[in-house]
Amino acid sequence: MTYAEIMADLKKLGTAQNVKIYKRHGAGDNLFGVSFANLNKLQKKIKIDHQLAVQLWESGNSDARTLATMIVDPKQITSAQADNWIENLSHYMLIDLLAGLIARTSFAKEKMEEWMKSPQEFVRQCGYSILGELFKNGANISEADCRRYLKTIGKEIHSSPNRARHSMNGAVISIGVFKPALTKEAFATAKKIGKVEVDHGETGCKTPDAIDYIQKTLKRLRK
Repeated sequence: MTYAEIMADLKKLGTAQNVKIYKRHGAGDNLFGVSFANLNKLQKKIKIDHQLAVQLWESGNSDARTLATMIVDPKQITSAQADNWIENLSHYMLIDLLAGLIARTSFAKEKMEEWMKSPQEFVRQCGYSILGELFKNGANISEADCRRYLKTIGKEIHSSPNRARHSMNGAVISIGVFKPALTKEAFATAKKIGKVEVDHGETGCKTPDAIDYIQKTLKRLRK
């Protein structure tokens, strides 16, 4: 399928209701409002097409960019391209999708470490979101590194930008769940941090209590 055909399909598949929903989540004005169910159908039809993914991302359209993260070849993404893709990005749902993509690249850990230190809200959000994605992918992240992340989060979470706080809290949860030897340390960090305040705008989203979330997840995994 060509870029023009995909963009025409996206426009047809968009709905006014989804536009309203996605805008509440920070998608901006350049979007059609395509459901993830329809995006998944397109992804199955296209499979992997790196050049098409680049074209879709460069369109600036939120739906096209979402689809781009689904059909891009992570082996062909460069570190510079990753920096370019996250530049001026303020749609936190796209940030998490981008994190999932970067987690599948050869430079994932290096980019994660770099972005975790960024003062920019959505760059830092993405950095900490990559950690959870790496764990899901079975990446081997050392206990020493995880302890370092917990220490940094304990010191910096409340002074970090809004959406970054949500991802940093998520990183504490990920370490507590995926690193059993560090679960108690994750609990200690969460207790030290206390309630994490995040403005989710006009949505029903909430930032979970890390201790409660870790406990429930581990209980579910033991069944």
